[in-house]
Amino acid sequence: MPRARFDDVPLHAADLRLRPVTEDDIDPIFRACQDAETLRWLPLPQPYTEQVAATFVREIAPAQQEAGTGLLRVIDHGGFAGLVDLKATNWRSQVSEIGYWVAPWARGRGLAGRSAALLADWGLRTQDLQRVEIRAATGNLASQKAAVAAGFTREGVARSAGIVHGGRVDLVIFGRIRADLT
Repeated sequence: MPRARFDDVPLHAADLRLRPVTEDDIDPIFRACQDAETLRWLPLPQPYTEQVAATFVREIAPAQQEAGTGLLRVIDHGGFAGLVDLKATNWRSQVSEIGYWVAPWARGRGLAGRSAALLADWGLRTQDLQRVEIRAATGNLASQKAAVAAGFTREGVARSAGIVHGGRVDLVIFGRIRADLT
């Protein structure tokens, strides 16, 4: 019988922890989502209010977990540093997508790549996934760099496949499969 949802466990590697989101994360999520670079690449509601952050933490993230389509984790590097998630999961084909963003105060430390690697390894090794993807806008070079750092292979470009606040964008597709694990 195929799996129906992800195990709800924290993940650890060296000085990095991926933990469930809590009420204490509402304020840092709100603050990080005021950042122009974050807003440039994510189709977030505008304005991004504290109430939007609270709804995300209290309703949207738990619903994603309960439905089995994803799993949200806080990137914790001595405090809130961003979010990483598995999303758009198709259990029949055993494929999921990783998304991430790093708060402005935590950038430049390789946290997105390290978090994506940890989550992908866990999903492929223990959660019955056969493939994990990362999709990054062609202009979002930092996200592409993180995908490569996480061990993903650049596979191609899906034209007009994403939406950001500037409109439709082409997405670079990166993939890791179970056979890539060492």
